[in-house]
Amino acid sequence: MSVMKKIAILGSTGSIGTQTLEIVRKEPDLAVSALAAGTNAALLERQVREFRPALAAMWTEEAARDLRERVRDLPVRVAYGMEGLLEVAAYEDAEVLVTAIVGMIGIRPTIAAIEHGKTIALANKETLVTAGHLIMPLAAEKGVRILPVDSEHSAIFQSMNGENRARVERILLTASGGPFRGRKKEELAAMTVEDALKHPNWSMGKKVTIDSASLVNKGLEVMEAKWLFGVELSQIQVVVHPQSIIHSAVEYADGGIMAQLGTPDMKLPIQYALFYPDRRPMDTKRVDLFALGQLTFERPDTDTFRGLALAYEAAERGGTLPTVFNAANEMAVALFLQRKISFLQIPELIESSMAQHRVSENPSVEKILEAEAETHDYIKRKFGE
Repeated sequence: MSVMKKIAILGSTGSIGTQTLEIVRKEPDLAVSALAAGTNAALLERQVREFRPALAAMWTEEAARDLRERVRDLPVRVAYGMEGLLEVAAYEDAEVLVTAIVGMIGIRPTIAAIEHGKTIALANKETLVTAGHLIMPLAAEKGVRILPVDSEHSAIFQSMNGENRARVERILLTASGGPFRGRKKEELAAMTVEDALKHPNWSMGKKVTIDSASLVNKGLEVMEAKWLFGVELSQIQVVVHPQSIIHSAVEYADGGIMAQLGTPDMKLPIQYALFYPDRRPMDTKRVDLFALGQLTFERPDTDTFRGLALAYEAAERGGTLPTVFNAANEMAVALFLQRKISFLQIPELIESSMAQHRVSENPSVEKILEAEAETHDYIKRKFGE
């Protein structure tokens, strides 16, 4: 008889959150103790009714009021704001926290969960990008396991299973290339929001899809991999692999390369993190190598896709610069989605934000959030927002 595993989810109404709940629906030994979402009270109500968590949180007081009204017939406590997120993260009845929330808003709840000894199923890139220097030592000190949910980082983690990490020579981080692969700068100038949202292989939220089109997403993943796997930036090589079948690979000192392959389906890395080290059966499309015929690889074009080069620059400098990179990109993507800037202005804004920033070394959470706020202010002033 397997023991019931209780989980909490930050960002339960988003892409990763809803897919996590699809897995819970199929696995009788998973239960949901707490859920947190942004402002979608209608969807969170449906989730609360189906999964019966004891605690639910919304980002705004207004959304929490709405949810409270909707679920007043149920024995669920409704919290809101950062306090609500922290409560969900540290909720005593959950042993695993799935951090599927987007943005640096995930830093403090992740720290709280680690301090309370939770296993972290990490899908929030920004936490390690901006605060990896705080998160990884804390996790080590508390003996907490951080299991990556991102498909690439999960693939790297799986490729390191049972291997001596001191013998890792380099990480081969794969990228689909997004919808604009092979395009030149002149062509990118005319790309619309609709063009950027047409991802060839993956179904993701809008922000991540735009980041994939600009290769900024890969830059964030490079920074995350550096912290997660304790490697140097020079050991991480981005490889454009349009078929998205090899999710990433690891090369060892003897020249051997271990890779994880599979169809593009986020449920595999999510389920792997929830049940690690077990592999549960999964009803997913299998890779047909005969139908594929070939797998191809290309170097990323960092002249056209400046975001990736800027990410390496920010990570190399360290301190608060990765925060500025991330915060500027978040603002730039929002402006692009509102059609206020062009696609090529995304890396331009990141670059100018980085150029005007005075870097703080080894920043605290407060300093990190300060750098984020300063970057947002700089961009608002630039656009007269």
